[in-house]
Amino acid sequence: MIMTQISLLPWREELRQEQKKQFAMMAAMTCILAAAIVGLIHFQMQSKIDYQLSRNSFLSNEIAQVDEEIKEISDLQKVRRSLIERMEVIQDLQGSRPSIVHLFTEIVSTVPNGVYLESLEQTAGNLLINGEAESNARVSTYMRNLADSAWLKDPNLTVIEIEDITVNRISTFTLTVKQTSPNASAEEDDDGGLQQ
Repeated sequence: MIMTQISLLPWREELRQEQKKQFAMMAAMTCILAAAIVGLIHFQMQSKIDYQLSRNSFLSNEIAQVDEEIKEISDLQKVRRSLIERMEVIQDLQGSRPSIVHLFTEIVSTVPNGVYLESLEQTAGNLLINGEAESNARVSTYMRNLADSAWLKDPNLTVIEIEDITVNRISTFTLTVKQTSPNASAEEDDDGGLQQ
C-alpha cells in the first residue's frame, strides 16, 4: 500500500497567520472602540462642565444684580427715614406755631408794672427768665401771674438779688417756668410741659 504524503504544515501556518490578522484587527477595533467610548464620555463630561459653568456664571451675574438692587433699596430706605424725620420736624413746627404766639402773648400779659425782662431762654418745654424788678413784691406778683396763666405753670424762683443803687433798690431775679397748654393732659404736663 502506498501512502500519499500530504503536508499540512502550510495550511496550519496559513491558519495561524489568519488568526493573528483577525486578533490584530479585533485588538485594533477594540482600541478604536475604547477610544471612541472614552472620547464620548469625555465630550459628555466636558459639555456638562461647560453647562454648569455657564449656569454658575449666570447665577453670579444675577446675584450681583440682586446685590445692587439691595444696595439701592438700602439707600432708598435711608432717604425715606431722612424724609420722615424732616416731615416730623415740620409737623412739630406746624403744631407749635400757635403755642409760640400764645407764649409771647402770655409773657407780655403776665409782666406787671415795675418788672423788666432782660432775657428769655427756652429749653425743652421750660423757660429761663432773667429780669429786674423794683421790689421783691413785684417779683412775687409776676410769679402769681405766671402760675395763673393757661400757657405757663410752676414758676420757680432760683436767684433773687437786691442791688442798692442810690435811692432805688433793684431786685434782679432768675426764674424758671414750664410751658403748657390749656388742652394739655396731665401726662404731658408731667413729661415737662409743651415741647417746642
